[in-house]
Amino acid sequence: MSADENLPVDWEQARRLAYEAGRAAATGAEQVPLAEADGRTLAEPLRTLTDLPAFPTSSIDGWAVRGTGPWRPVGRVLAGSTPPPLTEDGTCVEIATGAMVPDGSTALVRIEDSTTGGDGRVSGEPRRLPDWRLPGEEAHRGEELFPAGTAVDPAVIGVAATCGYESLQVFAEPRAALLVFGDELLTSGPPGAGRVRDSLGPQVPGWLRRYGATVQTVTGPVKDTLVAHLDAIRSGLEVADLVCTTGGTMHGPVDHLHPALAELGGEYIVNTVAVRPGFPMLLARVLGPDGRPRFLAGLPGNPQSAVIALVTLVAPLLAGLRGRPLPELPRVEAGAAVPGRGDFTHLALAALDSTGRTATPVGHVGSAMLRGLANSHGFVVVRPGTEAAAGDLVPFLPLPLTPGERS
Repeated sequence: MSADENLPVDWEQARRLAYEAGRAAATGAEQVPLAEADGRTLAEPLRTLTDLPAFPTSSIDGWAVRGTGPWRPVGRVLAGSTPPPLTEDGTCVEIATGAMVPDGSTALVRIEDSTTGGDGRVSGEPRRLPDWRLPGEEAHRGEELFPAGTAVDPAVIGVAATCGYESLQVFAEPRAALLVFGDELLTSGPPGAGRVRDSLGPQVPGWLRRYGATVQTVTGPVKDTLVAHLDAIRSGLEVADLVCTTGGTMHGPVDHLHPALAELGGEYIVNTVAVRPGFPMLLARVLGPDGRPRFLAGLPGNPQSAVIALVTLVAPLLAGLRGRPLPELPRVEAGAAVPGRGDFTHLALAALDSTGRTATPVGHVGSAMLRGLANSHGFVVVRPGTEAAAGDLVPFLPLPLTPGERS
C-alpha cells in the first residue's frame, strides 16, 4: 500500500472508481430466453429483424375496398392469414382488426361507417386518416431500438417479442458472497451480556439483490482471527465475483481485513472514503482461484455506515459489472437544513414527501442505528465545505426501494 492509499478518497471520485472497475470487468454475456430476461441488461443493441409492422395491418373491423363504392364483397380476411390481392375496382373484402390488408386495397371502411344494401353491396365513407398501419411505421428493419446497457423490463421484452426474438444477449449477473465478521455478534435472540445482534447478515443480501447481484452464500459470524478471515475470503472468491465483508475495516487489534488482503495480494481500488458516516470502507481487486479478478468490498461494522458503503462503492461496482450506466443523482428540495461535515461529504438520511420533490432529514441516524434508515427513501448529499439550507436544491441518492414502499 502506498502512502496515498491512506488518504480518504473524495466521495464522488470513489463512486466513479468503483463504477469504472466494474465496467472494465463486465465482459461476460449470455443468451437467455425472453421469459428470464426481466431485470437483466442488454449486452448488445436490440435491432429489428423486419419492418414493424412487417406488412400493412388493419387497425379496425370493417371492409378493405378498391376504387369507389358501392363495393361487391368477394371474401373475408382474418388475422393470421395472407389474403389474395384485390384486382378489380368496386370490390371489397371483410377484414378483421390485425389482419393483413390485401394488395390493391385503396381504403378501409369501418363496420360502423358502412351499410349493406339489398343487393349485398357495401356502401360507406372511409375516414380522413387511414385505418391501417404501414410497414415500417414503428421501425424499419435493422433499426436500433435499444442500445447495449439498456435495462430489460417487461416493455422491452414485449418489443423484442414483437420483433421476433426468442432470447436476448444480456450481461451475466454478478454473483456475490457475504462474510460477517465479529465475535461479538449474535445470530438469534435479543442482545445482551456485551454481545449485539447481527443486523447486517439478514439485510445486506436484500440490498445486494436489489442492486442486481445474485447472492451465493452468507457466512458468519467469522471468528476474529487472520486464519479464519483468510479461509472465509478464499471460500467466497471461489463462488462469487464480489465478496462483501462487514466489520474489520479499521486497524484495531481484531481487525484482520487489511492483513488478509495483503496476504491475498489484493489491490486497493478505494481505501477509505471522505464521507460521513461510514468513511472506513474499502474496495479491492483480488485474484480468484481461476486467476480472474474478483472484487472485495469491506463494509464497516456499524449498520448505517455499512449501508452507506453499499450505496457508495457496491452499487456503482454492480452497475458497472451489469453493463449499466452510473445513475445520475436527481435533485430535490431540502425540507430542512442539513449541516456539512467539514472536508467530508455528508450523506444525510431523508424521507421524500408524497410528490418525491422534497427530502426532509429523519431522526435516529447514528452510525450504529437503523431506525432512521427504515424510515428513509435515501440520502441528501451535502458536498465538502458546504451545508444545505431549507429550500435548497440538493443531490439525492435514492435507496433501491420497490414501488409503493414507504409511501
